Amino acid sequence: MVLQQRYINANKFLEIVQQPEYENRLVELVEGEIVEMSKPTGEHGEITMVLSVRIANYVYEHKLGRVTAAETGFVLERNPDGKDTVRGLDIAFISKEKAPQPLKRKLVDIAPNLAVEVISPGNLAGDIHKKTRELLRAGTSLIWMVYAETRTVVVHTKSGAITLEEDDILSGGDVLPGFELKVGDIFPA
Repeated sequence: MVLQQRYINANKFLEIVQQPEYENRLVELVEGEIVEMSKPTGEHGEITMVLSVRIANYVYEHKLGRVTAAETGFVLERNPDGKDTVRGLDIAFISKEKAPQPLKRKLVDIAPNLAVEVISPGNLAGDIHKKTRELLRAGTSLIWMVYAETRTVVVHTKSGAITLEEDDILSGGDVLPGFELKVGDIFPA
């Protein structure tokens, strides 16, 4: 019989994942529980890099804010009972209004304006849906879920979702005004 369930909060999570046994593991904190993620494939890395370079170049050229990559940890929810949620994002953009100073050597405690996830074959639809909902609830305005297998991008906002095909143009909308990229250009030739 469990008398008291103990959950890990975001601060404890950061302490734990800095220990040697977590050095080569990708993990997130979902409602107070550590969840291990699979290692990205070469295809995943290449797509992430293409998008990272395009987004970062645009953001820095126009002095719009900050860009993160490499599964940077974002605290999406803090709960009094310790059931915090920390998600790693492949790519994220944070406006200079939200982050006027360089990010600190800790988890990012604000929701990004844009979150980009390159979906791996091992990702489950329910988990993707849950992560999308968490990001939107935390205040993320625009989410791009990139599917290499179908060469599509599902764009999520609070008003709904739309699927873009290879010949469609991926737009930064109000989040990255003027940013455009043909969906087909994201994927390796």
